[in-house]
Amino acid sequence: MEEEYFISGYCRVLDAGRMVTVETDGSKITDVDCRYGGCPYQPECPVARQIRQLGE
Repeated sequence: MEEEYFISGYCRVLDAGRMVTVETDGSKITDVDCRYGGCPYQPECPVARQIRQLGE
């Protein structure tokens, strides 16, 4: 079952608040509208942390 989530938080790349849309199919993340997976700040990013939790 596909689901869509909206996550808001601070983005260091943009140096601003941001709302990110995440699409999942079960526990598999199928689409993210930010640089998740390739962002240099991903290890400490609060938005990435929430995205990882959706995939668990």
